[in-house]
Amino acid sequence: MSPSTPLGPGRLSETFARMRGKGSPGLVTYITAGDPDLGRTEGILRALDRAGADVLEVGVPFSDPLADGPVIQRATERALAAGTTLAQVLDMVGRVRSSVQAPIVIFSYANPILRLGAERFADRARDAGVDGVLVLDLPIEEAAEFRNMLGTRGIDTILLLSPTTTDERLRKAAALGSGFLYAISRLGVTGARDRIADGAHEMVERIRRVSDLPVALGFGISKPEHVREVGQWADAAVVGSALVTVIAEAGASADLNTRVEEYVRWLKS
Repeated sequence: MSPSTPLGPGRLSETFARMRGKGSPGLVTYITAGDPDLGRTEGILRALDRAGADVLEVGVPFSDPLADGPVIQRATERALAAGTTLAQVLDMVGRVRSSVQAPIVIFSYANPILRLGAERFADRARDAGVDGVLVLDLPIEEAAEFRNMLGTRGIDTILLLSPTTTDERLRKAAALGSGFLYAISRLGVTGARDRIADGAHEMVERIRRVSDLPVALGFGISKPEHVREVGQWADAAVVGSALVTVIAEAGASADLNTRVEEYVRWLKS
């Protein structure tokens, strides 16, 4: 398979095509696996799916999460303290896959994947029913081999683009990526904000000029009006830190799943 060979239509492609057909913005939800523990993560994923989240991003906890702000760093610390590993996360995805309709994307740094072994990771991800993988610190220049390895197993490679990504690298990402492209609206670490970054619209427009892939825009989204605003330009909005905060506040309570479900229904309202 050459780097520019598209995958056949998978769950992600079908989901974004359906959202485009409806003309309403999609919602991509990010959670940290293992926070507060893997058993409760299963319930959270089912709650997100019931609430209508269009894509479920499952973050793999890593000891040095350079791109993550304090909210996700603390979630990662709790997940690691609970003993969460990449292998356990894949097992957990395999357990929930049959009861969840939305596509599932594994969101990881390269180190946990390399420690497990890239080929072994790809096999286990396929067996678990993973639809896409986003490796935060995988340079576009080194993505072709990884993309092909996942592609032969029917898994999309999601690439991350920032306001400083050059036009040349945008074109490379358009050729290599599949499923959707993940654009971050501002530099710095993750975290909820009061308003969308000023350059967000321009960022999406730059991507549209070089790619027909759907675009999901993240960093700072926490309110329904943010989702509506992003939906004017992008195919989906990504909520991470604000959702992880809801989970942190309700983590030990019996109504954790209910509160997660209510929050996502509110965002989609």
